[in-house]
Amino acid sequence: MRFQTAEPFRIKMVEHVKKTTKEDRINWLKEANYNVFKVKAENVYIDCLTDSGTTAMSKNQWAALMMGDESYASCDSFFKLEKSVHDVFDIPYVQPVHQGRAADYLLAKLYTKPGKIAIGNMHFDTFRGNAEVLGALVEDLVKDEGKNASSPASPFKGNIDLNKCERIIKEKGLDSISVIILTVTCNNNGGQPVSMQNIKDTAEFAKKYNIPFVMDIARVAENAYFIKTREEAYKDRSIESIIRESVSYCETAVMSAKKDGLVNIGGLFLTRNKDVFTMANQLAIVHEGFLTYGGLAGRDLEALAVGLREVCDFDYLDYRIKQVEYLGNQLKLRGVPIIEPTGGHGVYVDAKRFFDHIPQHEFPAQRLVVALYEEAGIRAVELGACAFGSKDPITGKDVWPELETMRIAISRRVYTNDHMDCIANALGYIYENRKSYKGLKLVYQGPIVSLRHFTAGFELI
Repeated sequence: MRFQTAEPFRIKMVEHVKKTTKEDRINWLKEANYNVFKVKAENVYIDCLTDSGTTAMSKNQWAALMMGDESYASCDSFFKLEKSVHDVFDIPYVQPVHQGRAADYLLAKLYTKPGKIAIGNMHFDTFRGNAEVLGALVEDLVKDEGKNASSPASPFKGNIDLNKCERIIKEKGLDSISVIILTVTCNNNGGQPVSMQNIKDTAEFAKKYNIPFVMDIARVAENAYFIKTREEAYKDRSIESIIRESVSYCETAVMSAKKDGLVNIGGLFLTRNKDVFTMANQLAIVHEGFLTYGGLAGRDLEALAVGLREVCDFDYLDYRIKQVEYLGNQLKLRGVPIIEPTGGHGVYVDAKRFFDHIPQHEFPAQRLVVALYEEAGIRAVELGACAFGSKDPITGKDVWPELETMRIAISRRVYTNDHMDCIANALGYIYENRKSYKGLKLVYQGPIVSLRHFTAGFELI
């Protein structure tokens, strides 16, 4: 007989969460200009804004914290981290940074050029922002099914479309392309995985045209799990070996360690190119700190050294991915439209189908975020018209993204399935009453359009 299994860990510490009234939440939303980034965390019941830096660390990580060497230069903690990186990724040159967006800055500075295009499956927002500040252009060339929230479930919706890459080279010229970036898993369309075959094919394509090939590996362990469970040739391979092979095809990799590093702060810039590493060192000294601490305390380096090894545990990843799948199934039972199949780090609700009466220029995904917090104190994030909307540089007209989603990001080792049920019940209630909700009007945005969702202000229509 096969018995159902539970989480592959025991909970040894708890954190109190506050229950609030709907009246209070309405007032807090008004004060925050209907942007939940500005709502105090203490007033959030279940926080699904992000999976970044919200992991519950293990007892081995907490023990490692106590071993942190706070020397300014060449601390022991760095060399422990360096060894973990070598063992897990087999990449020789390691530059720690304070978090992923700092690695994105190094990547944009070293691999993009003003007026030239960085092509990828779907660029992460902080890389996009850094690239645009430097005058570079970005193109998302994920396969068509990856940009269609209602497309049938398929195993690797994060794959880049190399035919589109070929086409853009022919249309714009090879000199117009600066770099190819694969983000694994692909955050913007549901945490969808990228197949090993697509990684290999992309590397061959980049080599053919002599274009640098780099990867964003913030969720590379989750991607490895999908490769193992969905790609026949890898079903008997270990997670560690799949991760190593995945990154073996790229020249440089960047990582927000706040995801699959299982830590609350930190990032990595990793490369095989010594010249690139030398330049990254110089930029890190200016912006982050000395080479061997990169804006982090020694204790943070220690925790990351442990986390990179722990994330390779199949049982942990199996629990992690299946909890996300559980929430997705509960939402489907209530009729809530989501991107299928569920991805690695969260469930993405299709706001176009959810609020089919709210036009995209009235920000239906953001309206759903506001409704979820108002009704249940649950905080999620919009990935739609606000996060990815833009203006045509020639006509000045609004350009709306194909996907209009609300991401429910699930923190690692933090919530139980009872919390997932709370989320599902709240969204089920909103869905039943969806016609009573009206849209939002954007009343403030920051100067960098690709980052406006962090600070935007809205009014109810």
